[in-house]
Amino acid sequence: MIKFPNTRMQRLRSSVNLRRLIRETELTQNDLIQPLFIKHGKGVKQAITSMPGQFQLSLDYLEEEIQEISQLNIPGVILFGIPEHKNATGSSALDDNGIIQQAIRKIKTINKELLVISDMCFCEYTDHGHCGVLNQNNQLDNDATLELLAKQSISHAKAGADIIAPSGMMDGMVAAIRQGLDSAGFINTPILSYAVKYASSLYGPFREAAEGAPQFGDRKAYQMDFANSNEALREAALDVNEGADMLIVKPAVNYMDVIYRIKQAHPEIPLGAYHVSGEFAMIKAAAANGWIDEHKVALEILTSIKRAGADFILTYYAKEIAELLSKSENI
Repeated sequence: MIKFPNTRMQRLRSSVNLRRLIRETELTQNDLIQPLFIKHGKGVKQAITSMPGQFQLSLDYLEEEIQEISQLNIPGVILFGIPEHKNATGSSALDDNGIIQQAIRKIKTINKELLVISDMCFCEYTDHGHCGVLNQNNQLDNDATLELLAKQSISHAKAGADIIAPSGMMDGMVAAIRQGLDSAGFINTPILSYAVKYASSLYGPFREAAEGAPQFGDRKAYQMDFANSNEALREAALDVNEGADMLIVKPAVNYMDVIYRIKQAHPEIPLGAYHVSGEFAMIKAAAANGWIDEHKVALEILTSIKRAGADFILTYYAKEIAELLSKSENI
């Protein structure tokens, strides 16, 4: 006679409500941050072809967008700017009346409680598309860029940014920004550091959206080698020691092992993961071909990112998934 097992794991999977009762990882609207691309001009709602459903928006379209995000109970947005003019130093990023500074002020008049995260980098503002100023050899000048990052951060904090998020992978960026913010009186403005940002091929759609592709070379000299994970632990530790209040791993899906390791190493530090443009675009493309159920796949992937250790997720799916979570009880 065949002896059947006494322990049957399927007993705990037999109904929707039983599965809900014992679910280990719960994805909610509270876990999501929506990226926005703000472009100089008026009447601009330019579709981003490689990112269906995402747009470059001018300031006059912000109210409609922010109201929608607020109604979905998404706690915050992260802003990327496309200025009218670019130059070698990205000086428009420091302008108190720059495109993102204006956007921050406008958002705060629409919903003052919505968290506004301001991305600190220069790739959208420089005519060469690199993440800082260059030296005479057309190489990134790390230390000169730090001075500008501090000034940029102060300007964005003055405009009302709730969180400053340096993303350029400059050595010492957190310390420089913390010193700058504190000296300007913004001691309570937290820093969300892109501590672990890989030189990934998954950023292509973003570079279209932000109009910030490098005009020559690449960013491998300052972003991380995708083959490395021990290095990520060192990067995170350096930023924590410099005063980072929160950390980001970017991209997310191909780096869930890194997310897990960073969270294990720094359980006390809130950890974000950026589900990047290429990861978003791949789901959209497969769904457009009828190969997958888009929202089920997106929900599975985002939940997996959280299961790996992320406390929150920056994702272009924020609005779609927030709406799905608000309506569906049978997930």
